[in-house]
Amino acid sequence: MDELKTEQQRKAYEDYVNAVTPTHSLPANMVKAFLVGGIICVLGQAILHWCGSMGMDEKTAGSWCSVTLIFLSALTTGLNLYPRLAKWGGAGTLVPITGFANSVAAPALEYQKEGQVFGIGCKIFTIAGPVILYGILSSWVLGIIYMIMK
Repeated sequence: MDELKTEQQRKAYEDYVNAVTPTHSLPANMVKAFLVGGIICVLGQAILHWCGSMGMDEKTAGSWCSVTLIFLSALTTGLNLYPRLAKWGGAGTLVPITGFANSVAAPALEYQKEGQVFGIGCKIFTIAGPVILYGILSSWVLGIIYMIMK
């Protein structure tokens, strides 16, 4: 009798999990990511062209493009627009520089109520910290490999 009850509970739990687990379409998610990432990149290219038309050299225009995209990402994060876009566009919002700016701005906004030191200061790099750490580490390792091979 206990085995039958346990089997019924397991079946009921499986049915519940299947009912509440969201289903995702990989091709649809890929298209959304491609569109959102592409739009962000087109925006960046438009900023580059605009800066170039203002008489800036390529390096200066690239710097202004990066700064503008980072600013827009932080601004839209603060206005709660970037998280909505990220929910719909998925990885398309995470890959460009705007995703990195969002990963720094979002914890700062979330933990600001805990104060400057224990809130923002401690939590601002919770998401971006590993990216910075492993980016520096991998560039150091690749630099050593390059130096040895040269």
